[in-house]
Formats: sequence, C-alpha cells, structure tokens
Amino acid sequence: MDRRARLLAVSSLVLASAITLPPSASAATLPTGARSLESVNYPGRFLRHADYLGRLDPVTSGSSAQTKSDATFTVVNGLASPSCYSFQAANGMFLRHRDLRVRLEANTGTPVFREDATFCPTDGSVAGSVSLVSFNFPDRRLRHRDFELWVETFQDTERFRADSSFRLTAPWTPKSTKGPVIPGLFADPHITYFNGRYYLYPTTDGYASWSSPYYKAFSSTDLVNWTDHGVILDHGPDVSWADNSAWAPAVVAKNGRYYLYFSGGAASGDTAKHLGVAVSDSPTGPFRDALGKPLVRAGAYSGQAIDPAVFTDDNGQSYLYWGSGAAHVVPLNADMVSFDPAAVRTITTPNFREGSFVFKRNGTYYFMWSENDTRDENYQVAYATGPSPFGPWTKRGVVLQKRLELGIKGTGHHSVVQVPGTDTWHIAYHRFAVPGGNGTNREVTVDRMTFNADGTIAPIVPTL
Repeated sequence: MDRRARLLAVSSLVLASAITLPPSASAATLPTGARSLESVNYPGRFLRHADYLGRLDPVTSGSSAQTKSDATFTVVNGLASPSCYSFQAANGMFLRHRDLRVRLEANTGTPVFREDATFCPTDGSVAGSVSLVSFNFPDRRLRHRDFELWVETFQDTERFRADSSFRLTAPWTPKSTKGPVIPGLFADPHITYFNGRYYLYPTTDGYASWSSPYYKAFSSTDLVNWTDHGVILDHGPDVSWADNSAWAPAVVAKNGRYYLYFSGGAASGDTAKHLGVAVSDSPTGPFRDALGKPLVRAGAYSGQAIDPAVFTDDNGQSYLYWGSGAAHVVPLNADMVSFDPAAVRTITTPNFREGSFVFKRNGTYYFMWSENDTRDENYQVAYATGPSPFGPWTKRGVVLQKRLELGIKGTGHHSVVQVPGTDTWHIAYHRFAVPGGNGTNREVTVDRMTFNADGTIAPIVPTL
C-alpha cells in the first residue's frame, strides 16, 4: 500500500465487515510540545514509561522527579505522517507498539518503526479527551488494560472507549530549555524573513537514509513561537521525477512569487539526487514543480547536486549555490527557474563538505558551509569572506561547533537571517537531538550571530 492509500485508510478507519466499525477518525489535532496524558476513567493516573514499557500509573505533586519526567512526552510531527503524531520521551526515545505492546524505543528510522510510533487522534469518550488510533493498524487504539498499555482492536463498549481515552494536560516536567525551536525531528533549516514574519523551511528528519518525501513550513514573529503551516511540497504526488530524499529546501521571494529550491531523488532505480525548483504565490505553499524536471541534474557538475541556497545581491541579481563534495555557483536568470550552464563556477575552499550559504554585510560577502559528515558529532560550520558573490574567498575559520558539556553535537547545515533595519543576526542550524539523537534524528535551533569590529564573525555559542 502506498503512503497516500495508507493515510486514507487511517482517516476513514475502513475495516473488514467481520469486525465492529469504530467511529471515523475526526480531523482532531493535538498541541505539539511537552504534554502529559491523563486517563479518563482513572483520574490521577497518567501514561508513563517504566523499564521501557508503557504503563498507566499515579502521578502527583509529591511524585519523584523521575516519575514526573517519565510521565511527560513531547507531542511531535508524526514520524510516518504529518497528519498524525508521535510521542517522544525526555530521553529522546519514542512510544511505539511492537507485538501490540506499547514500549519506549530509539527511532531506527525504518518504515516499520515510524508507523509503529505514529498515532492519529480522534474524539475520546468524554468532551475534551482524545483516543489514539494506530497508524498502521487503523482498527486498533491505544488503551490501558490492567494498567499496561497496548494497541487493541476497537470495541464499541463503554469500557473500551474509556480505557482508550486520555486528556492532554500540562506537562509534569515543563520544558525548560530554548531549543529545539520546532518540536520534533527536523534538519537543514533555511531561515528567512517575508512580510513581517520569519519562516523556517527544514528537512523532515527521523527517516533511515534521510528518505523523507515532504517539506513543511513554520513561521514566527519573534523566533520563539512558531506556527506549523503543514506540508508545502510532497515529492510523491507533487514531483514527477522524485518521490524520496526531500532534502535541504531554500525559499526566496522574487517577481511577486516564492521559489522553493530543493533536492530529491527516487526511492528505487536511479536514486541519484537532483536539484529542483517549485513555485507558489504564498510562502506557505502549496508549491508546484516549476519545470517538471530537475533544474540541475545529477552528474552535470562535480559532487552531489544537493543543498541549494539562493543569495540576491543589492542590484537584484540572484545566485544559486549548491553542492556536496564540491561547491558551485551560477547567476539565475530573471525567471528564477533557469540559468546559463556556461556561467557555472566552482568554489574552492578548504574542507568544504556541503551546506553552502551566502549573505552580505557592509559590502563584504560571506560564504559559509558545513565541514565533516552530518552523522559525525564534529559536523561544524566554517566561513570565508570575499569581494563578490563569486569570491575569491578567504577562509576565516570555524564559527560553530559541538559543545559536549551540554550534550550538543553535530552543529551544522545552517542559514542566517538579519532582523530588518538592524545589525542583529540569527543563525538557524541543526544538531543531534538532545539527548539520544544521531545523524538521522536531528533537531533545529536558532542562536544569535554577532560580528567583531573587523567584520569577522564571532564564535557562535550553541545553546540549549
């Protein structure tokens, strides 16, 4: 069954006629962020994990700090579907069902894990409560039995409805750190500013081999509180030449429209990565493939055709940067969806890996990139300066790197934004999710970026 068919099955809960049909899943939504889940029919008992197994136990103000933490989960973007939700514990693991028993495990990124760890909400047995439907077993719901948590076939009884209903409450252990700025697993963030709002466009993470098929958009007025605008481009139905590897988007406004540059490939057959461009009348989409084919095909230039970024100079000329293993730049034509292949230039800087980003300040051009592998805790950001969008570039050093005393690793693939009308700058980047993250379980955060008197970038201090 393809992903769209599975989503339809979950939303409609179509079951064989031999079993009792539960009510259709509603368009219920859950608040993301830290929450606790209280049993409807056992008030004072909360969903928690103990010895990595899901349970329903009493939690009070007098409970231990560990018990309170075990009864607190971060509600995040569904690992298998953006229309549903997953529940992440403080140690970075996720609630999932295996052999129908609900337990806590580390995200392997496989399709089976993502589906087992995704639940779709419908109305619970009492007003204000929710029931959580298994994503891959839409006839089953999360319920407690003898205070153990299982996913079991829906029964149209008062007892089952109550056992499978929960109230989302304030978390027993409130979130006390600044990052990640958007809950869940995301990476490669492009941050920008349009019409009075900041926008984040990240890669959706948590997939083995980074095989996510879609992009989401988030916006904020203060860089703290972010609105989730949902899926803006889905490679499966929206891109004819790619259904996989939705990596590292970048969005720019031009000609009264918004252009999304992205990389993608196929899940099978020729899996080479290409660069594409999509267009929309809104920064939150939906975007449509502007060309029906790649803008930059794999193999046309050295290195991988991934990680696009666009810089627009003061004279209105826009430049496309891209590459992994080798960096390239070319002026874009006025239509923003084409360029002269003869104008492509290769950028040579020491230790370039990927993640190009260019901006301009006080007449100086800054070329930034990531070094090492995104799976390496030493993934870091370096930069160079030059007199033009083409350079020549003089490397200035590493400005963002891991901070092990806080458990911060793999700080890279960044972008920067200037607060309009000021000399205040912010940098968005990803790191291994704290704690327990890795090169495919990453999270997005934003920190200040400042400059020394000579125009060099001061070392950026990654924060929690």
